Amino acid sequence: MKSLFDKVSARCSKLTTEEYSTSFSLGIRLLDKKFHEPIHAIYGFVRLADEIVDSFHEYDKAALLLHFKEEAYRAIADKISLNPILNSFQKVYHDFNIEQELVDTFLDSMEMDLHQHFYTRSIYEQYILGSAEVVGLMCLKVFTEGNNDLYCQLRTPAMKLGAAFQKVNFLRDIKADRQELGRHYFPLVNLEHFTNCDKSAIESEIAADFQAALPGILALPLSSRKGVYLAYAYYQVLFKKIKNLPAQRIMNERVRVPNTHKFGIMLQTVLFPFNLLQQ
Repeated sequence: MKSLFDKVSARCSKLTTEEYSTSFSLGIRLLDKKFHEPIHAIYGFVRLADEIVDSFHEYDKAALLLHFKEEAYRAIADKISLNPILNSFQKVYHDFNIEQELVDTFLDSMEMDLHQHFYTRSIYEQYILGSAEVVGLMCLKVFTEGNNDLYCQLRTPAMKLGAAFQKVNFLRDIKADRQELGRHYFPLVNLEHFTNCDKSAIESEIAADFQAALPGILALPLSSRKGVYLAYAYYQVLFKKIKNLPAQRIMNERVRVPNTHKFGIMLQTVLFPFNLLQQ
């Protein structure tokens, strides 16, 4: 009867994804159906950890995160957890041979959010590695289905895509991170006097990450290419909206892409040129 519990667990992970992220839910729809449950499971795992450090202000976050980490490691060791999100994740971990190092690095970055408020360049890069790049590698493990040569080939572009997504999120959430969470992610930037020049330098770095990521997306198997490209296209639209605003504007409002626009991006991706999908 474990299969029934696994089915319930998968539904919990899917619900978590749908409630927290319209954009990633749409991207998952364009993946081959066999990837839906694994990617929902990965998203559910990282979302729970992120919620602990970002949202549960009235609780002891350090204690909650420690308990979550212990539960996660126990789930991986025992191949079961009564926490359905962790039960889903441990199944993906074993089915697709996700490395323990990726899980460790992700959880280390989540712990940084409890204590680290100002980031040097090296700490900034370490945080992005754990919070975003290794998540991209977990997904790549799923998409390459045990083809280690392809995984190694696409490893760097996958990391660059994760980094680009995270840096766009930093710009989008700069007001909340600073005012509500007391976080200052960008190194060598004075947010008290955040200038268009500061913003432009960050945007140049993001654009370079996107550029490095695109060839990797186009080299993915057809089973995952459209879904990943949709996430890329959505973030490109969000990034363009951010670039079109002055620095002080993004310091005072959160830039959004309406759901109607997201569905439009999805439709465009469905109609993505056939010859490009075959590259």
